[in-house]
Amino acid sequence: MTDINELRFDKNGLIPAIVVDSVTKRVLTLAYMNRESLRISMEKGLTCFWSRSRQTLWLKGETSGNFQHIVSITADCDRDALVVSVKPDGPACHLGTVSCFEYPVWESEELKDFSLTALYKLIQGRKTEKKEGSYTTYLFEKGLDKILKKVGEESTEVIIAAKAEDKKDTIYEIADLAYHVMVLMVQAGISLEDIHNELASRHVIDKKVKQEKMT
Repeated sequence: MTDINELRFDKNGLIPAIVVDSVTKRVLTLAYMNRESLRISMEKGLTCFWSRSRQTLWLKGETSGNFQHIVSITADCDRDALVVSVKPDGPACHLGTVSCFEYPVWESEELKDFSLTALYKLIQGRKTEKKEGSYTTYLFEKGLDKILKKVGEESTEVIIAAKAEDKKDTIYEIADLAYHVMVLMVQAGISLEDIHNELASRHVIDKKVKQEKMT
């Protein structure tokens, strides 16, 4: 573990803290800490910053209720910046948005990253803002029974491909199943975080089966 005394605070006694959602890995905000706010953050397990505008300590969520529960704090190679991984109780931005970084400036169409979060949001958009000719919108219009039927069909396709030991086809069918399951999740109001938290709560993933000794 890096000792706090190894950190390099600037001439004002501050160090930038990049706050990231531990589940989605999305950057939530950029704030600043001094030694006292960092100490409080580590003691409480909640983000505490130094407000440069108000010149005072600021425990995130103390007023809004949108606390940020700290998973980890990591320093960069120069020890002059921090990444704070958190589980947020609500929006990070004072404007009420999930992240302070909501305003795209430029993005490469060829190199932009794919993410399950982005796909989930796209599927949500097809439900709330119906797009003519969209297969996803079509599924939502047909309703739950149609969505469940497709999940069942795709599950069968996965089994058939896997049984045939066709890796390429199995990957293709699993992707189809994953997409249709995400459509079901949106329809049912289940978030990616809900699934992440459920998996995280299962401490014992692999149980050994005790076999009785043959006598």
